[in-house]
Amino acid sequence: MALSYADIILPLAVRGRFTYHIPDGMKGKIIPGSRVLVQFGNNKLYSGIVYRIHDETPAIRNIREIIEITDKVPVVNEKQLRFWTWISEYYMCSMGEVMKAALPSAFCLDGVKSLPVKEKYKPRKTPFVILAKKYQDDDLNRILDKLSGAPKQSQILSAYIRISGYYEGSEINPVNKGILVKESGSSMSALGALIRKGILSVVMIETGRLDDDDRRQEPLKLLSRAQTEAFDRINEIFEQKGTVLLHGVTSSGKTEIYIHLIAEQLRKDKQVLYLLPEISLTAQIIIRLRKHFGPFTGVFHSRFSDQEKVEIWNRVAGIDKNKEYKLILGVRSSLFLPFRDLGLIIVDEEQDGSYKQHDPAPRYNARDSAVVLGKLHNARIILGSASPSVESYHNALRGRYGLVELKERFGSIKLPGIILANTREAYRKKLMVSHFTPELLEAMDEALSNNEQVILFQNRRGFSPYIQCQECGWIPTCIHCAVSLTFHKGLNRLLCHYCGYSTAVPSHCESCRSSGMATRGFGTEKIEDEIKIVFPSARVARMDHDSTSTKNAFDRLIKAFEQGRIDILTGTQMISKGLDFENLTVVGILNADAQLNFPDFRAHERSYHLMEQVSGRAGRRQKQGKVIIQTADPSHRIIRLVLNHDYHTMFRLQMEERKAFNYPPFCRMIKINIKHKDRSVLNSFAVILGTDLKKLFGKRALGPEYPLVSRIQQWYIKTIIIKTDSEKSLAKTKEQISNAIIRTARMKGTSTLRISVDVDPY
Repeated sequence: MALSYADIILPLAVRGRFTYHIPDGMKGKIIPGSRVLVQFGNNKLYSGIVYRIHDETPAIRNIREIIEITDKVPVVNEKQLRFWTWISEYYMCSMGEVMKAALPSAFCLDGVKSLPVKEKYKPRKTPFVILAKKYQDDDLNRILDKLSGAPKQSQILSAYIRISGYYEGSEINPVNKGILVKESGSSMSALGALIRKGILSVVMIETGRLDDDDRRQEPLKLLSRAQTEAFDRINEIFEQKGTVLLHGVTSSGKTEIYIHLIAEQLRKDKQVLYLLPEISLTAQIIIRLRKHFGPFTGVFHSRFSDQEKVEIWNRVAGIDKNKEYKLILGVRSSLFLPFRDLGLIIVDEEQDGSYKQHDPAPRYNARDSAVVLGKLHNARIILGSASPSVESYHNALRGRYGLVELKERFGSIKLPGIILANTREAYRKKLMVSHFTPELLEAMDEALSNNEQVILFQNRRGFSPYIQCQECGWIPTCIHCAVSLTFHKGLNRLLCHYCGYSTAVPSHCESCRSSGMATRGFGTEKIEDEIKIVFPSARVARMDHDSTSTKNAFDRLIKAFEQGRIDILTGTQMISKGLDFENLTVVGILNADAQLNFPDFRAHERSYHLMEQVSGRAGRRQKQGKVIIQTADPSHRIIRLVLNHDYHTMFRLQMEERKAFNYPPFCRMIKINIKHKDRSVLNSFAVILGTDLKKLFGKRALGPEYPLVSRIQQWYIKTIIIKTDSEKSLAKTKEQISNAIIRTARMKGTSTLRISVDVDPY
């Protein structure tokens, strides 16, 4: 008996799946993972993913039918559906939200009102030239003789024969139309004449939008003694454990070990996922990977167009075996690609906060999710870092992960020397030049004199964090969010970094009408401006969110720095990790105190990671690098630990603090965000939900409280945090939280209240 019903996932933030009837003509053709067109709501059509097929008649009367099957083969495989289910359950979101995050938007038709539905994805087709029919050699010679009076046409036909390799009895091979005209030195009009004469013909061939790398592949480099020992130890541990933490100091050669592990898996015809936290890191590493693994290597991140994402998706799925991607280098969203048989997942810079998705749902952590995805595929997982997260190192010490440590730099290169520059003393003695201490200026001057390069790190973009009236202290703030506006000099506007609102720079104070408006603080744009004044002959560039908003901006900047066309590069944390520059000898950290004093239980750990990573960019070849850390508190214990590259003491101190105050890894945290555009309505419902949760969890329920930024895009926000024992199952806690939220959401007046849940919000 044919199964009659299908549970469908729709790209909506609504709990559960939706059951539809399978028409007789579609029975046997629909399988889980298929994309189908269905009606939902009043005359709106959506593309959904079939989750399950069954014969359980739903309790509701009117069951709608599936309208059509969209694809010949399923776009989502069985392992993906299992992964989506885990993401949905663990991170407390709907399957529809997971679907929306996972699929390229060109696959998601939502809210279409009428048939026929036009697909968003259109294959790219390119004109190619072919012979109109199979000719014998004598025929071609006669045609060329006749064309002696039309040399341009003769050139095109001769070029076609040469490029296509055509000879009597061979297959007719197409030649790209543009390439043919260029190679022949002729013209489009001459080609048109040959087409009209019936000698040549034009066909449209699907070529795709992705570049294929057809360079000659290089053999792998030999590993050093330390690298070989680490590589062998990793493979030993893989016999007992699925996950290994590779803790290697900066420039210890972790990437080369990854490359050898990748080669092992590709020899077994397995797929490999190489995760990176930042798009900016893909440019350098993809070159290294393609040197060895060629056209089977793909990249995936948010800067690709929707059309390109579909083509990458199809290549990972192996729809065309000749163009299949076996190795994918990508950011966190790469987890959702349709891998069929993963053999290895590498999570590089595993400690990085960019692996955590905050908004919108699913609010997943790509590092933790990668471990689960690896288990679904029975794949091996490598977590790599120069300064691992407290949670991962704790898991390794407990035996949950294997642990391999690389304690020396490749080639026995010395770790960079670190100099602490006291900004408080420099300001007091009036030795500061703009925002630069004498120690930093001296190091930069020496590097530039030796034709060496410099990186300046300031983890705040824009020219100035805010402007302020010098008379009354008034500060312009966003009209939608509870934050001050950042001054961007290049745009000559004030911008909100939360909602994108922008406004002109006021000529006078809106409070006291004074004209004395002044900038306060400094961002990367201001550093770029002022360093040009201090070193007028230096070539200066900036790498931050503003300067890399276009698709290939990262690649252009990194290539320019590699080729020595930039002397000084200023930037935010996207320059702090993973990049490898041969001639970079000086790194300046301009405001080490900003992150240290941030009100977050991970502030000290993140500060250590950031400073250690930035420091690691310096002196990665024969010369020892130099790092200047500018700080008002040189005696701060975290800064002293960075000075000595003492990760283990940092880990021990953080574990002691977290145990004392019950923070992860000694507890699990779930954050509940409650939002409303009316502050008083928000307060009343936040109290109701908070009271309900406190009845369930007692002192483990904290709040509701306003967060650091209490209004974003006109929505007022309050948060409640639930702490629960790390050894206990989260399932019951999540169920209790869900039920409490449902009870609140059913109350009168909550239709415009928004409640979201963030599991492991750190």
